[in-house]
Amino acid sequence: GQGDFASAFSDVFEDLFGDFMGGRGGQAGRGRASRGSDLRYNLRVTLEEAYAGVPKSITVPGSHACTACNGTGAEGGAEPATCPTCSGMGKVRAQNGFFTVERTCPTCNGAGHVIKNPCRTCHGAGRLEKDRTLQVNIPAGVETGTRIRLAGEGEAGGRGGPSGDLYIFIEVREHTIFQRDGATLFCRVPVSMASAALGGEVEVPTIEGGRSLVKIPAGSQSGRQMRLRGKGMPALRGGGQAGDMVIELAVETPVNLTGRQREILREFDKIDADNNPETASFFKKVKSFWAAMKG
Repeated sequence: GQGDFASAFSDVFEDLFGDFMGGRGGQAGRGRASRGSDLRYNLRVTLEEAYAGVPKSITVPGSHACTACNGTGAEGGAEPATCPTCSGMGKVRAQNGFFTVERTCPTCNGAGHVIKNPCRTCHGAGRLEKDRTLQVNIPAGVETGTRIRLAGEGEAGGRGGPSGDLYIFIEVREHTIFQRDGATLFCRVPVSMASAALGGEVEVPTIEGGRSLVKIPAGSQSGRQMRLRGKGMPALRGGGQAGDMVIELAVETPVNLTGRQREILREFDKIDADNNPETASFFKKVKSFWAAMKG
């Protein structure tokens, strides 16, 4: 009869869509402990800290499992009882003609269980909101974008489930003296016009706080680079190997000259025509260009 047909149709409908709608196939997963969410923390460090590797204290906001109830939400850590309304499914069903209509259980709000005696510390939530202070070891050689994972330091899990993880993303601040490219450090060093022409020495800083004496070859031009081996950044996974530091010279033109200094430079300018090979080569090319344009 019609009733038998409706019952058979309901059974087929439930078999086909039960899992999707939280039916019999989904019952096993209801009320189980759930893993906590992962957290992200952005941490800024100086270039010196990235070079040496340092321990850092960070304060992480978030939740942790209530110790009074072991995260269950029930006083004394008792196990929550199966919801009597939905029998642990989290949903209740009502027959509407040929179809079975489901809605969230009003008794347990879809959890599948009820807490008869809520924990007085967390009020049945199983978790407490509280800032935590953690110690993080920053390895030497970290770069911007380096990710450090702290297992189990994320959000507390639900119903006593495992906590998520905490991911720390490193940002290395820009430095006032050094520029970084991977394990290589660059340092732009100004030198006087006289030192660049005659040659000399200049003392430059190194990232660990030391000093290195660098010889300036006579006739050095702006942009000339000299390499200090092993004075760069340590490789994060390089077995202790360190990069190089590259010194780039910037020949500085003097300003605010005295009358005597101007006189000396004018005299020098008259007799240095053959001492600037790059200038002579450039203007030779310019003359050839103009001659070619005139045809």
